[in-house]
Amino acid sequence: MTRLSLMTAAALGFASPVIAADSAAMAMMKTAQGADAGVVQIRQAGDGTLFQAELSGLAPGWHSFHVHEAGRCDDGFQAAGGHYAPAGNDHGLMAEGGAHAGDLPNIYVHSNGEAKAEFYSARLSIIGGDAPMMDEEGSAIVIHAQPDTYETEAEAGDRVACGVISQTK
Repeated sequence: MTRLSLMTAAALGFASPVIAADSAAMAMMKTAQGADAGVVQIRQAGDGTLFQAELSGLAPGWHSFHVHEAGRCDDGFQAAGGHYAPAGNDHGLMAEGGAHAGDLPNIYVHSNGEAKAEFYSARLSIIGGDAPMMDEEGSAIVIHAQPDTYETEAEAGDRVACGVISQTK
C-alpha cells in the first residue's frame, strides 16, 4: 500500500481501531432479591479500562467479579450470559493462552457487607478495540457467591449481584 493509501485507510477507520479516551460507563448493581448493591464506575484509561466499585449488601468474604457477555440482568441474572470472551480465550486469569476479556480479580466484602475495589484491565474497552463492552449485546457486571479460582473452571457459584453497563460519556 502506498503512504497516501495507508493515511486514507487510517482516516476512514480501516487501520487499527480507535478507542475514545474520554469514554465512561457505569453499572448500578442489584442483588438477586432486587436490593441496591452499589455502583461500578468504568473509565477508559489508555488502552484499557479502570473499574472503581463501591458495593454494599453482599455476604462477607471473597467473591468473583466478571464482565458478562450480554447487557441484561433478568432471569436470575442468567440473561447476562457467560463471561465476556470475544477472542474465544479460555477462562481464568492464569489461563495459558490468556484469560477471557471479562475475567477480573476477585473482590473482598467486609463483615458489614461493603466492598471497595479498584483495578485496571488491559483486555477491555468501553467502545472500540477488540473487546468493547458497549457492543451490540452490551455487557453486565456479575458478582458470584464464591471467589474465582482463576483456573479453567471458575467454580464461583450462584450469581448474587448484577448490573447492566451503561455508557455515560
